[in-house]
Amino acid sequence: MAAVLEAPLATPFFSSKPHNTNNIPSKFHTKPSFLTFRVTSRAANASLSPTQDPDPNPDSEPDPTRDRRRIVRVAWEKLVRWSRSWRSKANTDVLQRTNKVVVLGGGSFGTAMAAHVANRKAELEVKMLVRDPQVCLSINESHCNRKYFPDHSLPENVVATTDAKSALVGADYCLHAVPVQFSASFLESVSEYVDPGLPFISLSKGLELNTLRMMAQIIPQALRNPRQPFVALSGPSFALELMDKLPTAMVVASKDKKLANKVQQLLASSHLRISTSSDVTGVEIAGALKNVLAIAAGIVEGMNLGNNSMAALVSQGCSEIRWLATKMGAKPTTITGLSGTGDIMLTCFVNLSRNRTVGVRLGSGEKLENILNSMNQVAEGVSTAGAVIALAQKYNVKMPVLTAVARIIDNELTPKKAVFELMSLPQVEEV
Repeated sequence: MAAVLEAPLATPFFSSKPHNTNNIPSKFHTKPSFLTFRVTSRAANASLSPTQDPDPNPDSEPDPTRDRRRIVRVAWEKLVRWSRSWRSKANTDVLQRTNKVVVLGGGSFGTAMAAHVANRKAELEVKMLVRDPQVCLSINESHCNRKYFPDHSLPENVVATTDAKSALVGADYCLHAVPVQFSASFLESVSEYVDPGLPFISLSKGLELNTLRMMAQIIPQALRNPRQPFVALSGPSFALELMDKLPTAMVVASKDKKLANKVQQLLASSHLRISTSSDVTGVEIAGALKNVLAIAAGIVEGMNLGNNSMAALVSQGCSEIRWLATKMGAKPTTITGLSGTGDIMLTCFVNLSRNRTVGVRLGSGEKLENILNSMNQVAEGVSTAGAVIALAQKYNVKMPVLTAVARIIDNELTPKKAVFELMSLPQVEEV
C-alpha cells in the first residue's frame, strides 16, 4: 500500500512520509482545517478521479498552491453537483398546475412581480387589479406600465383590469401589493370575490398605524377568514432590478411549511432565489422597521454627517429591530438573515430606496409635506414610524434611533436636535 499523509491545509511541511511533528517549531502549529489534502505515491495517483490532475512528477516536492487549488476546485464541483441534483428533484408540478395568478396593486413592485411570474410560464394568466384607469390602459394596449416602468415591456400574458371580480375569480395564487395603510379597506371591498382557500402572498411591508397589525393579521381579518392561507415575501429587492432580471434573493415565510414550499417553487427562477422560513413575525417586523431605519440613514446622509455616523446609526438601528422582534417572538437568526440585515443594508445604503430618499430630503431641510406631495410612490416608513413608539412602549424596549425618526416625522424634533440628543445618551455596555 502506498504511504499516505493527511495534513491540515495550512501546514507548511509536506512529505510523502510521516514525520514527527514534535520537532516542528511552535509558530507553525495550526488548528486542523476541515479541508485536507492527500500527498500520495505514484500508485495512489493512478486512482485519482477525472477531475483531479495526477502529479506529473511524483518524485518532486509537492506544490502547496496547486494542492490548494485542487481542493477548492473539487469542493466547487461537489457544490455544483449537489445544486444540479437538488434542482432535478425539485417539485415543478406547482408551476405546471398553476393557471392564473392575480396581482393586487399596480405599483412598481407589484408590476415587477407580475412580470416575473408571467415570464415563468407563457401559458400562465397574470391578472393585475389596478385602481388607475390610465395604468390599466397602458398595460393592456402597449404592454407597459408607463407610470413606473416606461422603458420596460411587460410579457404578453400580463393583463390589467379595474374589475375585482374578473381579476380574482379562478385565481390559484394572489400577490398582494397594496400599501399597508390602505390594505384593510381595500380587501374588505373585494372580499366577496376572494375564495377562502386562495393563498395570499404579501409583498407589502409595514405596520398599520392605529392597530399595529402586520399583514399576517390584516389580510385574514379584513377577509373575515382566519384560515386564509398566508405567505410573507420579503428580502433585499428593488423593483427595477427585478424588471432587469438581475440576480436577487428573497424569503417566503409561512406557518404552513407546505405552502411556503409551493410558493418557493412558483417564484424561484434562474435570477430569483427563494428561501423559506416559518418565522412570519420576524420577516414582517424586519421588513417594516427597516423602512424607518432607512429614513434615519437618509437623514444622516442629508446632513452630511459622514460615514462614521452612518455606520453607528445603522448598527444601533439593527440592534433595536432585533430587540423588538425577539420580544415579539421572532428568531434572532431571521433578523440577521436575508429578510433582516440583507434588506436593511439595501434600503439604508442605496439611492433607489424611497424611504432613504425621504430621509435625505428631511436631513437637507425640506418639509415632510412637500416631500410626500412630490412622490408618486408610497414610502411605507413614514406611516410605520408612528407605530414604533407604541410598539416600544408595549414591549418595553428602548429604541432611541427609531423613536427619533418618529418624532422628526411628527415635527416634534428637528434632525439637528435629534442628532444632539442621540449623541448625549448615556454611554452603555453593548449588548
